[in-house]
Amino acid sequence: MKKIVLTALSIVVLAGTFTAAQQGQRREPDPRSMGGGDCRDNPYNCADAPNPIPATNNVWLEEMTWMDVRDALKAGKTNIIISTGGIEPNGPWLVTGKHNYVLHANCEAIARKMGNALCAPIVKYVPEGDIEKKTSHMASPGTISMREDTFRAVLRDAAESLQAHGFKNIIFIGDSGGNQAGQKAVAEALTAKWAGKALALHIAEYYDYASVAAYMKDHGIVDGKSDGMHDDPIITLNMFIDDPNSVRFNERVKAGKATINGVNVGDKAKNTALAKQIVEFRATKTIEAINKAIANKGKATTSAK
Repeated sequence: MKKIVLTALSIVVLAGTFTAAQQGQRREPDPRSMGGGDCRDNPYNCADAPNPIPATNNVWLEEMTWMDVRDALKAGKTNIIISTGGIEPNGPWLVTGKHNYVLHANCEAIARKMGNALCAPIVKYVPEGDIEKKTSHMASPGTISMREDTFRAVLRDAAESLQAHGFKNIIFIGDSGGNQAGQKAVAEALTAKWAGKALALHIAEYYDYASVAAYMKDHGIVDGKSDGMHDDPIITLNMFIDDPNSVRFNERVKAGKATINGVNVGDKAKNTALAKQIVEFRATKTIEAINKAIANKGKATTSAK
């Protein structure tokens, strides 16, 4: 029995000695380290390591390496756009990610036209109705809704993460009506919190479909009587330019259903030309509003119609 006790004590002592040795060997963090590893183990983990490959011609944060982002910030790309879309029903032709396809085309156009901006990953989950009661879009299968406080928390954490890394203007654009109030509240709260170090901007003017429709009425799209679906020619074409399959283009043409509100969307070349005008108009209008908001230090300039 005494032998067993002594053996057990020896094991405990040895374990303690091993743990202490491990702790003694543990290195203090190297402040130069980033990129997922220790600077002392690989020079590519060091903050000032040169990028070993040519700079990317990309505006999407998630498609860039940390070195790409670092170098973009140093080059003056200190504006970043957080766009919010949704997952909701949109009739028999448009996929549930409608707003996200629109934003994929528009955010890229805005960022490239600005020249000093990047696009954060699209926030695809937004308020779409009460989850338990299945109100609003939650009545339809496939819808994913966020509670308002969850949505705002996501926006806040994303924006604060980006500001912490040196972005000066965090720009919120939303392609759905239910996204606007949350964006506005978070932007105002963060701008106040940052007290001049950075701005969070809610750009209400981006979500002004009435002005887009009015502009396109004089440029080839005369919207007729509504088909009574959550769809219209502007939305369809804005999605089409990003991915024709998102509006089931080939299937609609084959089925003889390539119209919406009396507007034919069955001509691929015509669709492309009209869609480019839509994206260009929306990008230009949004950039004008962004510049005004920056000059105004984040104070509201106007409201979307």
